[in-house]
Amino acid sequence: MEVNSKQTIRSLYQNKIESTPLVWLTCYDYSFATVIEKTEIDMILVGDSGGMVALGYSDTVPVTMNEMIQLASAVRRGAPNKFIVGDMPKGSYESSNETAIENAMRFCKESGCDAIKLEGGVAMADRVKAVTDSGIPVIGHLGLTPQSASALGGYRVIGRSQDESDKLLKDIEVLENSGVFAILLEAVPPLIAKSIASNAKSLIFGIGAGPELDGQLLILHDMLGLYPNFRPKFAKCFVPQVLADFTAELSGIEDLTTHGRNHRTDGLHEISRRAIDLFVNEVRSGLFPNENFSYRG
Repeated sequence: MEVNSKQTIRSLYQNKIESTPLVWLTCYDYSFATVIEKTEIDMILVGDSGGMVALGYSDTVPVTMNEMIQLASAVRRGAPNKFIVGDMPKGSYESSNETAIENAMRFCKESGCDAIKLEGGVAMADRVKAVTDSGIPVIGHLGLTPQSASALGGYRVIGRSQDESDKLLKDIEVLENSGVFAILLEAVPPLIAKSIASNAKSLIFGIGAGPELDGQLLILHDMLGLYPNFRPKFAKCFVPQVLADFTAELSGIEDLTTHGRNHRTDGLHEISRRAIDLFVNEVRSGLFPNENFSYRG
């Protein structure tokens, strides 16, 4: 894919057929979206994690649909050629099929999202089917589901016990039968995730679920080291690896004032772009995630 060639569901599936890992990032604002627009990132998730890293909430629970629409609209303006997924916040889809369709439509009509993501398996099958039947592509989210983390016993790896593993497999089957085109596995043991991906009809993405999947997602603020509160075990900061070359190149420029004014390659925008490029390259070459950034079974 060329940098400015927007992915489609058909082209995303082609990557699976060709065993080319897909790479996506979260994003919540215009400025970082313009950075991602210049990279080979395949997809952007406007995640409800924006409630924590951009809006300052302690978790994702308080995030509203109106806030998500505002964040997604800003990202679309900054990245017109990227496949954008809107993350349905807690309370925007659980109560009824009608509510789920209405809010999914808002993502598409008001902010220009190409698809939506929602959490849950068997319990959300009717919601998934209703939204997909309305013509909106859906990505499922299983494993550690932050919106219901308290019911899972906190933020932890999901799938180590036989009961949890069996439930994951059942949820995968039900979501696929309900029409999802992809499923995100979060904090799932790599061997279980690999088995799921090798047998699934849909695209299987991971965030903290090991390397042998159809693609990898990271939180932008984790991979750039921007969120001060914590960084999960599976999240790698890619900034240190690009700083040496960046500073060496700047040291050879005679007039940084003019360079920065004319080219905008003297600061965080350029550092972020290089870090994202490295993330893409490491995923596609199989270097990330390695055992240092994966959970054990």
